[in-house]
Amino acid sequence: MADFLVPDWPVPANVRALVTTRAHGSLADHVDYQKSAMAARRAELRRQLPDEPVWLTQVHGTRCVEAEASTRGVEADASVARTPGVVCAVLTADCLPVLLCHEAGSVVAAAHAGWRGLAAGILEATISAMAAPGDRLLAWLGPAIGPAAFEVGADVVSAFTADDAGAASAFVVKTDGKWGCDLYALARRRLRGMGVERVYGGGHCTFNDEQYFYSYRREGVTGRMASLIWTV
Repeated sequence: MADFLVPDWPVPANVRALVTTRAHGSLADHVDYQKSAMAARRAELRRQLPDEPVWLTQVHGTRCVEAEASTRGVEADASVARTPGVVCAVLTADCLPVLLCHEAGSVVAAAHAGWRGLAAGILEATISAMAAPGDRLLAWLGPAIGPAAFEVGADVVSAFTADDAGAASAFVVKTDGKWGCDLYALARRRLRGMGVERVYGGGHCTFNDEQYFYSYRREGVTGRMASLIWTV
């Protein structure tokens, strides 16, 4: 099993991105899972990067920070960077990591888009912070719980459809009163709403691929993968 997944998307030559897998081990410092060796794993990851990532304290909100001006552990769910060598990062284990970059390689971003943050507007906040028209941006959807595995209640459906009836197309009624939820489709819809049409990825299910990915819904107490992006 590979330690890293390299996104396949047509980014400018100066943009770099990668996602850690279960083989690399958990990189979270906020969960009691393989925590004793977390520092060593982060140090190993650091050797693949130009600098220490700007780790966030993620709260399923909509705050996006400037990575260059942020300290480690800042409370936010996304960061943007315009300076080469500054690494944006988010941690996930079913939530959707979204990486973005400008077509000229001038700005990059990483967003943590669980359903709560996605419904509240984390992608819109991130794109606004990038200060670029959506049609100049590219997005890549990282490993997340897939639509066949992600069952939600009526509250989640309402959170997306209250102001956007068309979002109902991302939900499928189940026989047990639940709905199947397609996070990828919801993210693409939100991105399109901001003018981002060049969207890639979205093909890895964390729940069903136990070999490669952690899944909070599958395991409960589990690790976290990191999705990272920077420029050189």
